[in-house]
Parts: sequence; structure tokens; C-alpha cells
Amino acid sequence: MAWMLRYRGREVSEPEIAFLRRLIADHPGASRRALSKRVCEAWNWVQPNGEPRDMVCRGLMLQLHRDGLIELPPLRCRPPNNVVAHRRPRALDVDQTPLHGRLSAIRPLLFRQVRRSDQERLFDALLEAHHYLGYTRPVGEHLKYLVWAADRPLACLAWSSAPRHLGPRDRFIGWSPAARRRNIHLLAYNTRFLILPWIQVPHLASHVLSRMARLLPQEWQRIYGHPVHYLETFIDPARFRGTCYRAANWISLGLTTGRGKDAPTSKPTRPVKEVLGRPLTKRYRALLSRLP
Repeated sequence: MAWMLRYRGREVSEPEIAFLRRLIADHPGASRRALSKRVCEAWNWVQPNGEPRDMVCRGLMLQLHRDGLIELPPLRCRPPNNVVAHRRPRALDVDQTPLHGRLSAIRPLLFRQVRRSDQERLFDALLEAHHYLGYTRPVGEHLKYLVWAADRPLACLAWSSAPRHLGPRDRFIGWSPAARRRNIHLLAYNTRFLILPWIQVPHLASHVLSRMARLLPQEWQRIYGHPVHYLETFIDPARFRGTCYRAANWISLGLTTGRGKDAPTSKPTRPVKEVLGRPLTKRYRALLSRLP
């Protein structure tokens, strides 16, 4: 039987290994980064938005190097320590005057996607200062939203790629393992939702979540080149009831320990979380279960 390696959804066999060896030999002065870009181009290995899977390719090549299957050139520089490079966001001054009143009195609300903008520092600082989980630097596909009324920020929402395995969600969708691997990028995960503590406006949270369900798919398509058909999040049932999510048509799918398995036993190794989901189209099951 022919030798085969699977790495991040891509199968790498002996002909691909031979190609990598020739590429390295033909470009003796190329860096590891330059080689990985050439590999992505040759294999047409790209993200859904068309950008090369450069980091994933470098991870594959490093694994093959460590296994003795290819010989990479020496490292030319080392990346900075992430703990040092990504320090906690610094606090920023914002107007904390209590805001009370009806939702209709503060509309219209402005939703701004602030990732890679001059307002991203404000978003990070507000989450770090006022969300009980603080700020965590996202990985993978992700978007950040600030919600404004006039010149005052009201809320922060962070969205990222969905967890690969989540038992209650996978059973609810009913997709096969192969369909999940192929279509997991069509889900978005709400990692943080914060209404700033001095904002006291009834129904604001559910209104914001409803608006996001309409805005997010368009923005995801524009930035990443593919749609999202389903939203999900976790809540801590010991702290929250998830009332605003339920009011915005999110569905409770059950409990998990966050490991993508069934509801926890009597002695869970991780905190119990409630899984909530929000389909964005009636055809979500067919779209998410689609295979080539």
C-alpha cells in the first residue's frame, strides 16, 4: 500500500514528497517562507477567500522535516514570543455616563466592523476591562464589531471560526464527519458579547443580536469570500440564562464540557457550558451537509 500522510485536510503522498525535495534542491537560497509560497502556488492550496494557506503549508513542511522526509534550509529568523508580542490591551478612556432610556430613543445604531481599523484598540480594551472573560486574541477567520449610538460605543461582539467538534451542534445539524470537515468554515462562533455596564437600555441586547444575524453573512462573504449559514455560541448556565439570545431566535442545543462530546458526567473535567445555535437560512442542513 502506498505511503500517505493527511495534514489539515490535505493528503500528501510520495509524489508530493518528491516534488518538495526537488523544489528545495532547485532553490537552495530560498527561505522556508519563500518555499511555502511556491508550494501553495504549485498545489493551488488556498483559503476560501483565495489567499495562500501559507502558515498551514509551513506547518506541513516542518512536520515532514522533523520526520526526516525532507530537509528544510536553516531558520533565518525566529518569530517573537507571543506572550511578549501580544500583551494585554491597555485601558482607554471612554464616556461612562449612565445611559438609560428606550431603544427607540437611541436609534439608529451604527454597526462597525473594526478589525484592522483604527478602532480595534478600543474594541480590545473594552473587552479586556469589562467582559468577565477578558480579551483573547482570536485565531483563524474572525471579525470584530463595535455598536455605536451617536458618538458613544454601546456593545462589542467578536466572531471567529467555529470549533471543529461540538456534540450537541453536530447532532442538531445532522451532518456526516466528512461534511463537517468540508463545511465547518460555513459556521461562525460568537466568542464575546458585551453590553457596556453603564448602558441600561431594555431589549438592546436581543436587538443587536438580531441585527448581527443579518449583517454578519454579508461581511463574512465580502472579507473571506464565502458565506456563513449558521451561528453558535456558549453560555455559562451558572452565570447566565441566555435570555437575549433566545429572544433573538437562538436555540438551546444542550450542555457540553466544551470538548465537542456529549453532556458531561457527574464529575466533568471542564466547566459545563450550554450550546446555543442560530440557523441563518431554512436550507442550512442541506447546505452544511453538502459533499462534492
